[in-house]
Amino acid sequence: MKRLLDIALSVAALLLLSPVWLAAALASALGDGFPVLFRQVRVGLHGREFRMYKFRSMVRQADRLGPHFTTGGDDPRITPVGRWLRRTSIDELPQLLNVLKGDMSLVGPRPDLPVQRDLYTEAQWLARCSVRPGITGLAQALYRSEATHEQRLAADLRYAREMSLWLDLQIMLWSLRRLGGKAAN
Repeated sequence: MKRLLDIALSVAALLLLSPVWLAAALASALGDGFPVLFRQVRVGLHGREFRMYKFRSMVRQADRLGPHFTTGGDDPRITPVGRWLRRTSIDELPQLLNVLKGDMSLVGPRPDLPVQRDLYTEAQWLARCSVRPGITGLAQALYRSEATHEQRLAADLRYAREMSLWLDLQIMLWSLRRLGGKAAN
């Protein structure tokens, strides 16, 4: 049922948000050139690696200029258009393609980079990788991007233990409310 909901909602979102997708691609191209999409290897279900898509929000070859994570809102590698894309989470829209491909779900722990494996114990890693990663997750619904590693880990492990269609629907609602500026319950 979860996979059918992922497919149906992803197709609907791609159709409804196609003008936003086009505007974001155009703004990115005009702001910092091509490519407008960024692909990065992430870890998915059962530890399998896949290429995750995002609108590019950083200068080209940003990985050569700094760490694999951003240093906050003042990271000089983030383009002006990229700041807007990140603030509105529009940079995540291309991940709907990952959902359609089956690499991701709409809801689940955010997919990690392979180098982040060392941040977890073996049991934590196995639990985290026991569910398909998501565009949004419990940590994002509760904390947006302000979560500490410990808060994110606790939320991700809780999701892996308690995953249900009802929890997914709650997380989607909380995430939408967070985007609108209201905190989740």
